[in-house]
Amino acid sequence: MNQLIAIALGGGCGAVIRFLISSGLYQWLGKGLPYGTLVVNVIGSFLIGLLSEALILQRLAFSLEYRAAILVGFIGAFTTFSTFSLETIYLIEEGSLAKAALNIVVSVLGCLFAVWIGLLFGRMIFLYSAGIFQWNGVVIAYGLILVNVIGAFLIGIISTILMQKVALSMEHRAALMIILVGAYLTLSGLYLVLFLIEQGYTFETHPTVVLATFLANSLSCLMVIWLGLFVSKQI
Repeated sequence: MNQLIAIALGGGCGAVIRFLISSGLYQWLGKGLPYGTLVVNVIGSFLIGLLSEALILQRLAFSLEYRAAILVGFIGAFTTFSTFSLETIYLIEEGSLAKAALNIVVSVLGCLFAVWIGLLFGRMIFLYSAGIFQWNGVVIAYGLILVNVIGAFLIGIISTILMQKVALSMEHRAALMIILVGAYLTLSGLYLVLFLIEQGYTFETHPTVVLATFLANSLSCLMVIWLGLFVSKQI
């Protein structure tokens, strides 16, 4: 039951974010091609490749519920093969055979390439000592922090591009950014803390280590989100 609840929560977040990204892209680029579905599927494919390497292939023993919420719930709801199929059929029915073929080729090859790149990034990050090193007897999970940083950079770029191209009030922009960034920092920091707990570093025994790791992750992600905001403004 806990696993089902975790998947439901992750799926709800993934579906909402997919809707926001897809709607924003369609308002920006129009509906000549299924840009929104293509982009979310490519991003989701990259993330599942990266996170599968980080959370499963590296044998990190996170709770099953947390992994299910991310990989099955969030990414499963964030990506959508059914919508891709429906939009392709609509293009065929409209007589836009070239656009339909382009959508099929770009979606399939793009998603396969994105998964491969995600796996490659994950393997590179965890190549040395499985993404962990010890300093003064303290375990530092630099691999997981780097994974979080990559996600933060994507958030910075995507959110800024959408807010520049879609008409939103300043209040809605501020609320969206605060909710998105706050949720990301909380969840990314949570699985770092879970990892430390599994390594024997708890709030009772090593409060400084746990808090320092959480703060280091939050500051790193905030800096990279700002970098993403800066880069996307140049696009």
